[in-house]
Amino acid sequence: MNAASADPAGFIRRNTALHEPPLVPEVKLHLATEIVPIWQMTEEELEKSGLPPPFWAFAWAGGQALSRYILDNPDIVSGKSVLDFGAGSGLIGIAAAKARAKSVLSADIDGFAVEAIRINAASNGVKVEATAEDLVGVENRGWEVILVGDMCYERPLAERIEAWLRRLAGEGVIVLIGDPGRTYLPKTGLEKLISYAVMTTRELEDTDVRNTSVWRVLPG
Repeated sequence: MNAASADPAGFIRRNTALHEPPLVPEVKLHLATEIVPIWQMTEEELEKSGLPPPFWAFAWAGGQALSRYILDNPDIVSGKSVLDFGAGSGLIGIAAAKARAKSVLSADIDGFAVEAIRINAASNGVKVEATAEDLVGVENRGWEVILVGDMCYERPLAERIEAWLRRLAGEGVIVLIGDPGRTYLPKTGLEKLISYAVMTTRELEDTDVRNTSVWRVLPG
């Protein structure tokens, strides 16, 4: 076991800095920036360290847009049981908790993301449960709202998620997706709710600003 895996919380704290995402200044996250080492690590270096790509260390455009929408429209989650799926940093789940969700479960199969979610939730003074369980395809466990940010970047994954989310939407769950036009975002069966111009960096995206939309998944 390498040092990072033995102490993920310590690794996260050493390799990130506390920042406010541009579109969601109400939330503080431990993020990678150009001043911390993880920003410079290549995929080869990460692999040698036994680390998956640190998606949890960035506030992606889709997550920022969906979080902004939830904070501006708290009735969507207020008093409800919420699943933040593919949670990464936990930004969306933290936003839901701040919007007075009854409960929030943030799910990400990366164990470092799970630790980052716990650290970030504590930094924001909110209660968010975190799990590394792969939930795709499971029956509804009482979730009334499911929030998904930036998960349509690979075809097989996007197709699995879409079928699952559409089934849950058909059962009456509110399913919202934040996405900046990733390649495998479904082309049909979505209702656009709002769009935002989200500031980003060229290290993450191909532009400094991404036009990013929040979509509601329609029942299949």
